[in-house]
Amino acid sequence: MSGKRILLIDNEEGLCRMMEAVLADSGYVVKGYTRSFEAVEEFRPEDWDLVVTDIKMPGLDGLEVLKRVRARAPSMPVIMITAFATVEMSIQALRSGAYDMLTKPFEPEELLYRVKNALKHTELLVENRELREELVGKFRFDNIIGASAGLKSLLEKVGKIAIRDTSVLITGESGTGKELIAQAIHYNSPRKDGRFVAINCGALPESILESELFGSKKGAFTGATENRQGLLEAANGGTLFLDEVGNLPMNVQKTLLRFLQEKEFLRVGETRPTKVDVRILSATNSDLQAAVKNGSFREDLYYRLNVVNLHLPPLRQRREDIPLLAAHFIRQQNEKFGTRIQGFSPEALQAAIEFPWPGNIRQLRNVIEASLAIEGGETISLPVLAQFIELPEGQASERHPSDESDYSAALARFEVDYLKEVLQKTQGNVEAAAREAGMNMATIYRKLKKYDIRKEDYC
Repeated sequence: MSGKRILLIDNEEGLCRMMEAVLADSGYVVKGYTRSFEAVEEFRPEDWDLVVTDIKMPGLDGLEVLKRVRARAPSMPVIMITAFATVEMSIQALRSGAYDMLTKPFEPEELLYRVKNALKHTELLVENRELREELVGKFRFDNIIGASAGLKSLLEKVGKIAIRDTSVLITGESGTGKELIAQAIHYNSPRKDGRFVAINCGALPESILESELFGSKKGAFTGATENRQGLLEAANGGTLFLDEVGNLPMNVQKTLLRFLQEKEFLRVGETRPTKVDVRILSATNSDLQAAVKNGSFREDLYYRLNVVNLHLPPLRQRREDIPLLAAHFIRQQNEKFGTRIQGFSPEALQAAIEFPWPGNIRQLRNVIEASLAIEGGETISLPVLAQFIELPEGQASERHPSDESDYSAALARFEVDYLKEVLQKTQGNVEAAAREAGMNMATIYRKLKKYDIRKEDYC
């Protein structure tokens, strides 16, 4: 708490100077006033973390001070001091926004205790606000796990194109996290306050896909009993994500192309166009260029969607990210089910790194979830992992000594990358990093020393 700035107001000069000295001795930056008018006139919200004021003062009393402070700084904590702490006065002060009441006479320790609590309360409010902002600004880049050079290069590109309102085509195998990248683009763009609407174009039959996207007029077809808004209109002001866009039928491709060109579209059964302001992001695991050549996908639409292309590499091409992803998914499962699985055993981790993961990140997450459901030990063992992925013959029972150096190197890379990740996330705060990693601070400091990582580099 040291370094926090406290504005102190009490017309009793002796008491004011005593409190000023007590707080300053504890590391606080304090300025005391004996004239409440002067204090309020000079009050600047950005200069203070806490206000401590007497209630009974000539001229401008403490309740009026409280009112004026709260008008300019609604979240500023205010502690009221009084020698006449009646129930009515306490209720009036607390209803007016006071954080706490301190009754004269009081010991220095009680003053320090109340001040510490008020400042801690404010810190928690700030942390909660930041957490809410992080949830509102969900899918920021720190939710995309990995430290490989290819992923870092991709995220740099995402950061640049997020602010530009242009169409993006995200390509990559199934399970590589294409929708997560689309969400990162949206929530880091000027449209972040608008809706992010996603649709899997391969999951709906052709007969309803058009009305699902563009909406329909009452009576346009059997079952259309009312006017219906489509997803494109629902995403007005935000972003529409078309997953598996290669599955769009030709009639829908034509309507989508018109929207990209004119920023308007026709609901099914309507003749008057509807205008909306929507950014289109799309993704595919198929070869759209081949689809253009064989005539199943319009060439003009392809170039409209593919203004910028982002390609996600498969997990087998970013094996160094597997330990980080595994640790992330294990932590998620532990939090969800209250378990304490510490990770993979050495043999299992090496097997996971070597496995090609044809289903990519989605398969890794599902395998970890299944493994944790049946694992009875502290780590996911190789025999348990072998129940969900196919390992080379004989590997499920034991690991050869010659694999030791490979595993040690992989573990070291994982620890370094993971430590850097949590330090980056916590801005070099070792205590917060320890909580994030589920480790004690001594272990964190020992590993920082072992790998010559400076926490100051992340502050």
